Amino acid sequence: AHGGRDLGATATAQRAPGRMRLTATAVKVHGDPPCRPGQRLVLTPEGPIEGTLGCSEFDAAALADAAGIVAAGRPTTRTYEHELGSIEVYFEPPPPTRHLVVFSATPVALHLMRFAATVGYAVALVEPRAERITPEHRAAADVVVADVGGLALGEDWDGIHTDHDAPGVADGVEALLRAGAGYIGVMGSRRHTGPHVDELRRRGFGDGDLARVHSPVGLDIGARSAPEIALSIAAGLVAHRYGRAGGPLG
Repeated sequence: AHGGRDLGATATAQRAPGRMRLTATAVKVHGDPPCRPGQRLVLTPEGPIEGTLGCSEFDAAALADAAGIVAAGRPTTRTYEHELGSIEVYFEPPPPTRHLVVFSATPVALHLMRFAATVGYAVALVEPRAERITPEHRAAADVVVADVGGLALGEDWDGIHTDHDAPGVADGVEALLRAGAGYIGVMGSRRHTGPHVDELRRRGFGDGDLARVHSPVGLDIGARSAPEIALSIAAGLVAHRYGRAGGPLG
């Protein structure tokens, strides 16, 4: 992880193999080309990773289309010709990456960053208290910064504060509100977070703004340990992403 750099650029550099990975699957075959339905190629715009569509010509054609398909971000089907026939190939691009800023280097933050990375987030850790940042925290984050001002926040960001006693809680929430962040959460009971809410009111935020701040944060799964609390928060982030309440499926 690196301090003081834009998360978007850093995450692209560090997680390009995962974020840019594209799966190409042959779904139909016409004639007798060197490919059968179900054959698949996993690739990035830089080159193949594993598998094949049956021959170098088909693989090269898929590679030539990869960058445009990743940029468009939508599944699509392409037809590739061969002297012995043609194939229809279904391309499944990776989902759009969201960004998550996690405030304070706590045990919950560590597990939350790990969970978030597995569900498609590029993750920034904000912690001005350098002595609290462990090697594990640095390994779990794409970027570590001392101040939220070092991040290019926007609507594709979510933010979670994991320490209501940390300095600058209101500053972090204010930055997220002003940036139009999607999901904003602060760990702690309303009693613990009340002073921060009062401070935000003094800064001019009204009821509509403050209603966007989730506190307590996470889904009610009876979480007690740091990993369980992080799991409940991560589940809440996913539920918000898809507009779900987070209740049972059945």
